[in-house]
Amino acid sequence: MNPFALQIATEINVADWQVSNAIELIENGATVPFIARYRKEKTGELIDIELLEIQKLYNKHLLLEERKKVVLKSLGDQGLITNELIEHIKGAATMNEVEDIYLPFKPKRLTRAVKARNKGLEPLAKMIMSETINNVAEVAQRYVSAKTDVKDIEEALSGARDIIAEWISENQWVRQKLRSLFERDSTLISKQVKGKEVEGEKFSAWFDWQESAKKAPSHRILAMFRGEKEGILKLKIEPDHMTAIEMLNSRMLKTNNESSEQKEIAIIDSVKRLLFPSLETEIRANLKEKADEASIKVFSDNLQQLLLAPPMSQKRVLAIDPGFRTGCKIVCLDKSGKLLHNDTIYPHPPQRETTMAIKKINNLVDSYNIEAIAIGNGTAGRETELLIERVKFNRDVIAVSVNEDGASVYSASATAREEFHEYDVTVRGAVSIGRRLLDPLAELVKIEPRSIGVGQYQHDVNQKLLKQSLQSTVELCVNKVGVDLNTASKELLTHVSGLGPKLAVQIIEYRNQNGNFNNREELKKVNGVGDKAFQQAAGFLRIKNGDNVLDSTAVHPEHYYTVKHIAKKRGVTLNELIGDKQLRSTIKLNEFVTDDTGLMTLHDILNELEKPGRDPRKKFTTFKFDSNIKQITDLRAGMILPGIVTNITAFGAFVDLGVHESALVHKSQIANEFVSNPADHLRINQHVTVKVLEVDTERKRIGLTMKDVEQV
Repeated sequence: MNPFALQIATEINVADWQVSNAIELIENGATVPFIARYRKEKTGELIDIELLEIQKLYNKHLLLEERKKVVLKSLGDQGLITNELIEHIKGAATMNEVEDIYLPFKPKRLTRAVKARNKGLEPLAKMIMSETINNVAEVAQRYVSAKTDVKDIEEALSGARDIIAEWISENQWVRQKLRSLFERDSTLISKQVKGKEVEGEKFSAWFDWQESAKKAPSHRILAMFRGEKEGILKLKIEPDHMTAIEMLNSRMLKTNNESSEQKEIAIIDSVKRLLFPSLETEIRANLKEKADEASIKVFSDNLQQLLLAPPMSQKRVLAIDPGFRTGCKIVCLDKSGKLLHNDTIYPHPPQRETTMAIKKINNLVDSYNIEAIAIGNGTAGRETELLIERVKFNRDVIAVSVNEDGASVYSASATAREEFHEYDVTVRGAVSIGRRLLDPLAELVKIEPRSIGVGQYQHDVNQKLLKQSLQSTVELCVNKVGVDLNTASKELLTHVSGLGPKLAVQIIEYRNQNGNFNNREELKKVNGVGDKAFQQAAGFLRIKNGDNVLDSTAVHPEHYYTVKHIAKKRGVTLNELIGDKQLRSTIKLNEFVTDDTGLMTLHDILNELEKPGRDPRKKFTTFKFDSNIKQITDLRAGMILPGIVTNITAFGAFVDLGVHESALVHKSQIANEFVSNPADHLRINQHVTVKVLEVDTERKRIGLTMKDVEQV
């Protein structure tokens, strides 16, 4: 069993065999989506979130082991290694524990204690530390010497105290006790930097602020750290000095003589000069790490909801990227998102060619059999929606406001240039808006997740961890939905389990040269797709109307034999097995259990046959803003309005009311009960009914409540 399995299992509250098997699969190159979907017996049905946590903790343990090797090598190189040290370091459970053990032996710069040792004051320090001398001045006089550059008794005592202070600061027990004190009782104190009142107005809430560090929410910690970084705030994070000093005195002072007095002075110096600054750096790092994790989780959760938003699918779409002076760019797309036509209208100021714009839209809707209109929700978005409401179409047409965050990033990207090299950025942006309506997941994977505009303090968190988390989220979403092998873009294929960018390109090239794939097995003909890549990817790739009906389902090819065996035993064809729910309900799965296929997998297979290839995303529903609300000045306290959730943070949710400014429902206003986490009550793109609490037109801030507001 993996030596880390038990500790990880305890941390996430699962069995150690589950963790051990998961680690083994990961080490052998299996992806999290593959393990979660197709290795349920092996892991006891661990879900993707649990597997990602195991992967993260396992990587942390590997880093810990690497650090132990470095420390042991350093001790060996210095000739300081002992069996006891080896045992202590190998048994250390955390990075802090390893560093505490190593600290006394770590090569030092020229500290005050090192200078004192160089002057020969260590024997004096040892005597004071042991509290065995009463007349310290008399003993200290022996160390006064021009040869060692110790000028007088006070310099001798001061140097001895410096050595003692360093010993205390490197003592493992001391560091553990004070570390616990820091974690338990630290106060986070924020003060403004003088002269920064106007420049730092957005941080004014923390100009004179203090709270328990361990209770401070992630968004507040990140905000104050940002204020400090920008030179607006000064932060201090520490417990009470006297509590720490008294704790050490009670343990370290044994007598009551002149040595004890010197030792107590050294303890106070060690706490204030060495221990508190060192441990404050630690707790800052810990608070930042926890705040980063919380913020990244909010971002990842929001991104997942955004990527899994219901697709409209299979509709002919007219998409509009609204604008004032430069006009509204219009594109017409077929059911698959292919660009058929592009144009520009100028219905808004300064041109105000409203009649001409309405006529052109009507003609395009008729000419291209348009079924839905996608309208970007940025500049002039609300005005364009109201324009569309005035058009009298000759057919039923749905008009939908589409969140266009990141569309401009896509339109200027290499991906967009490659796809639409003959068109400018305005056309590309409009196409992206239209495709988001057809299939949000397929379009949003083309955009760097950090540009999509959900989350909190994304620029303040660890960017490497943020990128890793968001990439994992995209991968989970893509594989949850599945990908059409014959129509998927390079970007979509890149995120399929086991593929990546190089194989995605190879698949596209093979498809361009040979036409559509007829079955999953044909994937093995693609250059670079070996047995491992095929195993990891095949179950997530769909082929509609191919040679094998199972290729359109999430049943993995390694289990095709099982399905055929079930059909054969029942005397029916695959199509009959899939189409007959009553027949499937009579199947006794125990008859088909093998060493490779357990009951969990068999239940999974039958569930998939009941809804072969069905999109797991929810059904698309339309949304309409209040037609009387066009801008912030139309809002009044007490109004009850429809809105759509655009972002969820740790402190509340932002809601689009159809004006250019997002409105905030603070978490205290989400429900009549206490709300700890807004994400437990709301989701991205959720349609809600809210009441306006306050409107600050000057600062462009809108406060909302959902308390006692009936949700439609």
